Amino acid sequence: MAYFLAVYFTIFLACLISILFTNLYKSSRVKSHLPPAPFRLPIIGHLHLLSPILHQSFHKLSTRHGPVYQLFLGSTPCVVVSSPEAAKEFLKTHEHAFLDRPHNSLVKYFAYGGEGFIFARYGTYWKFMKKIIMSEVLNGKKLDLLSPVRHDEVNHFITYLSQKAKEGKCVQLQGQLMKLTSNILSRVCMSKRFSDEEDESKSFIKIITEIAETIGKFNLSDHIWFCKNLDLQGFGKFSKDVHCRYDALMEKILREHEVSRKHDAGEVKDLLSILLDIAEDESMEIKLTRENIKAFIRELLGAGTDTSAISIEWALAELINHPNIMKKAVEEIDRFVGKSRLLQESDIPNLPYLQAIVKETLRLHPSAPLILRSSTQDSSVCGYHIPANTTTFVNAWSLGRDPSHWENPLEFNPERFEGKQLDVRGQHFNFLPFGTGRRMCPGISLGLLTIHVTLGSMIQCFEWKAGENGNLANVDMEEGVGFTVPRANHLVCVPVARLDPIPLHE
Repeated sequence: MAYFLAVYFTIFLACLISILFTNLYKSSRVKSHLPPAPFRLPIIGHLHLLSPILHQSFHKLSTRHGPVYQLFLGSTPCVVVSSPEAAKEFLKTHEHAFLDRPHNSLVKYFAYGGEGFIFARYGTYWKFMKKIIMSEVLNGKKLDLLSPVRHDEVNHFITYLSQKAKEGKCVQLQGQLMKLTSNILSRVCMSKRFSDEEDESKSFIKIITEIAETIGKFNLSDHIWFCKNLDLQGFGKFSKDVHCRYDALMEKILREHEVSRKHDAGEVKDLLSILLDIAEDESMEIKLTRENIKAFIRELLGAGTDTSAISIEWALAELINHPNIMKKAVEEIDRFVGKSRLLQESDIPNLPYLQAIVKETLRLHPSAPLILRSSTQDSSVCGYHIPANTTTFVNAWSLGRDPSHWENPLEFNPERFEGKQLDVRGQHFNFLPFGTGRRMCPGISLGLLTIHVTLGSMIQCFEWKAGENGNLANVDMEEGVGFTVPRANHLVCVPVARLDPIPLHE
């Protein structure tokens, strides 16, 4: 009996050892096919290698570890993609495995836990919301109907600059551009011009600015497991406060809309009215909640306000530092538009050099430098095993500076786009300022219209002297911390009128 027990035990032990070695072998094979990674420290992972400006840190690491490499942000597994060829593999060839966006504690507050559109999981609800955006808000016909709104806001902006020019006073452009873009979007979304009500304007613009600045910062509670329930950096408390202020403001606006829309049957509907109609329509495939509507509006306002404003600010800074390019752009506008009327949206197709300046600005200073995805399944990409639930960063900032695709990539040179069919709509993987594929930014057309017309009008109507006294020959080009790459030092200039009087839109 003892003999048989010994035999059975030996066989059992042999099987167990065999299974263990087989699993270890498989595990080692899978692990060997993971992307390369720098040396990793316990608990913090690779956090010691990163600076507050993530896309710059990722770019430096890619020069040592290749176009695809692995990082651990604390305990969060990540993959960083830094070449156009690899970006195409992740975002086109294997797009089906990278259609979600990663969630964190800030999304919980700022995006109502992903109840809106940008952070919603890919699926029926997300497709429904995208259909609303493209069919009801951002299609060509609706953009044309809302062109008077954009013209009116540009008039307000140019009038403000004209007054400053008469007084010889400087302008802090980031704040004024934020007012311009936020008012365009708030009128499109809610028929509301916040700067007509000073206290509410400050409150609203302050909320959008605070969210943009905070969402790009690193929160230890999301990545260090034992900090999960601790608010060491105060982000939790701050996020709750911002969320409560935004929610209270939106509730007030929602109640106003519920009353006023009963009397606005003949007018062009804004987004909020459209969403309220959909929420009340029992035949809709998706039942929208109040949280869905609030999150949707917040995301559209947040995504479009500072991105367009920052792009215009970077573009003007580059033109000030390159007076020969500024001169060529102004000459083009004078030649095709003249000096008797203000540049209009219909003029943009006739201003290829202005278009090239905007493209070159978006190449060097993409408003969304990191394209974030979360893998929904195990997959093999670029010869590497990418496990499910891996946060993927595609570094659009690196793609636009890749020396194998761009000659003298650090030089601001709009001429590189002249005569080339290189657009911004996600078809060229060395140039993805708005992303690509199904989760590409849906507001490209509105954003580009705003950037082109505003920048063009600014240089058509004014000369720009950098500095509070207008005595700086150049402005610095240092990047600040944030999700949308703000300038480290906001652009301050003295506008000097070129046209007198200013021919505003009628």
